[in-house]
This record gives sequence, C-alpha cells and structure tokens, in this order.
Amino acid sequence: MQLTADPGAFPPTPPPDTSDASAIANHEWAAFGNVEEMANHWDRPGWTPSTRAYYWMLTFPDAFPLIDHARHCQKALRHLGFDDINEEGLHLTLGRIGHVGEIGSGQLDRLVAAAHKARPKAFTMRAVPLTASRGAIRYSVAPWPPVIQLHATLAAAGVESGLPPRKPTSILRPHLGLAYCNRPMPADIVRDAVRPLRSLDGVDVPVQRVQLVELRREGRAYRWHVIHSLELR
Repeated sequence: MQLTADPGAFPPTPPPDTSDASAIANHEWAAFGNVEEMANHWDRPGWTPSTRAYYWMLTFPDAFPLIDHARHCQKALRHLGFDDINEEGLHLTLGRIGHVGEIGSGQLDRLVAAAHKARPKAFTMRAVPLTASRGAIRYSVAPWPPVIQLHATLAAAGVESGLPPRKPTSILRPHLGLAYCNRPMPADIVRDAVRPLRSLDGVDVPVQRVQLVELRREGRAYRWHVIHSLELR
C-alpha cells in the first residue's frame, strides 16, 4: 500500500522509510516542529456525551512494559495540565466504522466474518520516542507495514460487508496517544517538555488481536465496550 500526502493527516506527508524507527520518529518530530499552537483535542464537531460509534482499535490492557513507560512519561509531563490517557485507555485507532444506530447487528456480523477470513499475522510494534501533534502528546510507532496491512485488511472487509472505511489506508499515520491537550497553548512549551523524554528507550508491544469496539466519550476521556476481539493469525 502506497501512502500519500494529505493536509488533513499528521504528519501531512508519510516518513521516507515506514520500517525504520529512527526515520519515523525524526519525521514526526520535525513535523511537530512546524506546529505553532496546540489545539483543544476535545473541541471536535459531532461528538456529544450521547455519541456512540463503532471503531476498529488496537488496545493494550496487558502491555505492562508500555503501561509503565507511559506512566513515567505522564508523570514527567504533568505540569502541562494535559488529560492523561490511563492504562485502560491506551489505544491505536485503526478507523471508524460508523455511528451506532446506523449499522445493524447483521452488518457487524458480516464485517467480523470477512475480517476473520482475511486476518493477517500477529506482529510486534515498538513505541519509540515521544512526539506530539496539534492536539496530543503521543508515541511514534514502528514499523508501519504490519499496521498498514492490518488497516487495509479491515478496510477490505468493510467494503465486502457494505461498510466501507471512512478514511483510506493511504493516509494512515499510526501512532499511540499518551495525553490530550485540553486548551490552546504555544507548542514550544510542549516541545520543551517532551524533548528530554525522547532519549528514553522504546518499548515493544505484541499485537495479537484487534478489537471492534463501541466508543464513547466520558468527560475528557474515551471509553469503549468491546463488541468483538479478532485474534490475528
């Protein structure tokens, strides 16, 4: 799958090498260097306390090395006043399927069946140096090809079951959030806080399954109910 530039993605362009952790980390840090002001992540049109939507996500409730790493970084960044993502909330979003109420249970069953038939192999992803986007502090992750393949597989399953993806695989920018920005503020403040943490060793995260979840917002946090956990090969 060839990744393409897109002004709505962050970074707008893909890294020069999607398999090399250093290339990915350096590319994303350079892109954040062009951000002048952070935005409030929660100022998102279309989301209300009653919004419910189906998503494909990677979740990490048992990835204890990642959880410990995230706690260490969040403690070091607490002075920023961001909304930390707790250990139950760590996730990598693979794509929105659609709003609850617009999708029937039969469609979800067909989606799961199609995804199960074509599911790729399990893999290990590495969370590498911290960076940030316009609205969050996050980990870069590497390598991208297994995540891209998984996204493309789920997208194809969606097309087969009549639930095409909302965003194409070509503009995917895999990342793992750590803390959400909750107000406008100068990005330089965030860069100064994150920079010392970029020297920390990365942490490996086994990816053995992908979850179909019903997502909601509770205050300034995301919560979800797992509809189906799809084991990879």
